[in-house]
Amino acid sequence: MTVSSICISILSMLSSSTVKQRPEDNDRYVKNCRNGRSPKETRWWFHDDKINFLANHGYHVVAPDLRGYGDSDSPLSPSSYTAFHIVGDLIGLIDHFGQDKAFVVGADWGAVAGWHLSLLRPDRVRGLVALCVPYLPRNPSTKTTNYLRQAIGDGCHVIQFQEPGRAEKAFARYDYLTVMKKFLLIADKDMVAPPDVEIIDYLKTPWSLPPWITEEELQVYAEKFEESGFTGPLNYYRAMDLNWELLAPWQGSKITVPTKYLVGDKDIGFETLGTKDYVHGEIFKSCVPDLEVVFLDGHHFIQEEKPQEVSNEILSFLRKQSADE
Repeated sequence: MTVSSICISILSMLSSSTVKQRPEDNDRYVKNCRNGRSPKETRWWFHDDKINFLANHGYHVVAPDLRGYGDSDSPLSPSSYTAFHIVGDLIGLIDHFGQDKAFVVGADWGAVAGWHLSLLRPDRVRGLVALCVPYLPRNPSTKTTNYLRQAIGDGCHVIQFQEPGRAEKAFARYDYLTVMKKFLLIADKDMVAPPDVEIIDYLKTPWSLPPWITEEELQVYAEKFEESGFTGPLNYYRAMDLNWELLAPWQGSKITVPTKYLVGDKDIGFETLGTKDYVHGEIFKSCVPDLEVVFLDGHHFIQEEKPQEVSNEILSFLRKQSADE
């Protein structure tokens, strides 16, 4: 694998960078190059270890902010956050570096982006490593929010995030650091608010931090969200039903690219809505035929809780796929 080979890393929905300013050095400072905007450097905090690890093994790592996050453009309309828009952004990024294909690594909404990219443009993906969120085939008869409302209720965070401005207003009752702590450090498996209670009010604020994150790192993200706001990230949820409509032509389509799926066995999402049975069962494997599933001892932010294990799993996948080509 040469340094010119590219690995797009969208390891978290909470990124603080776009692309490497000096890719030949694989340095950790980045700039925003979307739509020709002027460079604005910012430090990549969460994923320095994984970026350096892959870079030291000869990979050119590109760590983009998804639209709506960090220094990337943040359209106000939810209709600007469909799978087509996100996939288009990623294709533009691959084109920017003059590559035909890229390995893609993503967690949470980054995993969703990776699944959609692999579904819609498998010709541009050498392989996918998805963390936390598995590929979920489209329900042919029920919109996503209707299903969640029926299965969980109106206290589900996804349902509460649908109304423009509602979550933003509720979040504004807290400082940005507290919002980060409430969502990043969820310890309770019950993430459903009681009737007439906002999810941000229901979530507890932890008094102590786990060993995988520091107050300084949380403050970096708090300051970044204070600059950009929460509307962009919330628009991903608000586009879910539109995605359901737009992806109808791909009903029944499979993910054909080589894929490794990593999940913490204590991930809150892994233990809800039958996800564990789905991942262990045959439907997931039938939807993603070239699939390897790895269970790790950890929670939702497994890439931070077990960074070396995750890095090793990513590297082993990249090496295997490169050897098989």
